Amino acid sequence: MSKKNLLADSAKVEYTDPQPCCREAAFTFPADAVKAEKARVVSYIGGVARLPGFRPGRAPAGLVGVKFAGEIREELRNRIMSAAFAKIEEDKEHELLSLNFKTQPDLDKEGDVTFVLTMNIAPEIDLGDYAAMTVELPKEEISEGKVDERLKLYHSMYGTFADVDEPAKADDMLKVNYAGDFELPEDASPSLRRRIAADDTFIMLSEPENIPGAIAALTGAEKGKEYSFTANFDDNCGEEALKGKSVNYKVTVLAVQRRKELTDAELLEKIRMDSIDELRKVIRQGLERDGEARRRQEAADAVCKKLDEAAGDFPLPPALLESETSRELQNIARTTVRSEADADKFKAELEEHRKAAETAARAALRRKLILGKLAKLENLTVSDKELDDRITAMSYYYGMKPAELRSALIRNGAIEELRMEAASEKALEQLVAKVLK
Repeated sequence: MSKKNLLADSAKVEYTDPQPCCREAAFTFPADAVKAEKARVVSYIGGVARLPGFRPGRAPAGLVGVKFAGEIREELRNRIMSAAFAKIEEDKEHELLSLNFKTQPDLDKEGDVTFVLTMNIAPEIDLGDYAAMTVELPKEEISEGKVDERLKLYHSMYGTFADVDEPAKADDMLKVNYAGDFELPEDASPSLRRRIAADDTFIMLSEPENIPGAIAALTGAEKGKEYSFTANFDDNCGEEALKGKSVNYKVTVLAVQRRKELTDAELLEKIRMDSIDELRKVIRQGLERDGEARRRQEAADAVCKKLDEAAGDFPLPPALLESETSRELQNIARTTVRSEADADKFKAELEEHRKAAETAARAALRRKLILGKLAKLENLTVSDKELDDRITAMSYYYGMKPAELRSALIRNGAIEELRMEAASEKALEQLVAKVLK
């Protein structure tokens, strides 16, 4: 029998069901079992640790315990948690969605180690005869007119800018000198300094704006004239010092430049293709791919709607609903709060926003649980490699190393939720492929 199983077998667990879709597991690990496991941890670390004056594996256990107290404590905690998870997995009566701590294990006190885990349990969901579902969506026809429009866009997009003696209009580029009245800190970065003042630089009259309000203020601007406007920077401006600030700018227009469309020959040379017919073929293929992607997304939405109707009412795990509601509330805040005044308004209307967030969260969580049930019915699983690939992709977004992100997901009890999400996506893709006609 493995050491891990010895510890798991020593554990006592009592289950309670305080709410629908919620089960609490109160664990007790006897003091003698924890003490024996700690001795095994000390022996393991002593076997690989290097201490001056001792060959590997020869250092006294007492010295190892002092020198590596932190490492020993962390390894012991990991083994206790692994044993608890193994114990939970023995219970086949529930489908576990996620775990989190209600109380933490205290490894510093004498005696038994106790803690409580809260488990979010999948509700019973009946999807009916989902396999007989059909969705009829015609394929999008790509007309010659659509190809012409995209070709015209390429002629413009790859064109060069040239000076014009006309007032500026949308998508023009202005050569300017500008300065704002924001007081720069002494340690201001070059990018912040350029945001406040620059000479012989360019402002595009198209989104996204580097200086908010510039498009409205400078559309119609003429060469040789000066213009003033106020820029209100929001939390997404990219400069911490400017968030929520208003800056008054003065801009001198040195030149108005407009994009000159390329001829067919110039465009072909630019993109290194031999003929317009070849380019039109490539454009058509791209439009067809885009159309098919839209069609599959529409089909996925239709499938989810049908599954939602088939599932009817079922309870939602409270902890997952609260977590989903918090995410939705954060999304609302990100899209509505752009200034201090917006923040005050958001706080005043917090209850309304919270209700909207919970409504959206209920719909999102229902969809996750329904697709999770679909994945189970289809016997779809996600391999460790697939999960690792997903975590690696996520790590770039969060700016973390994959191993760090995996450890964080395990600590937060979210690793199985991520696996379920990946399986759900596979299930939806598979069902869409079956039903789309």
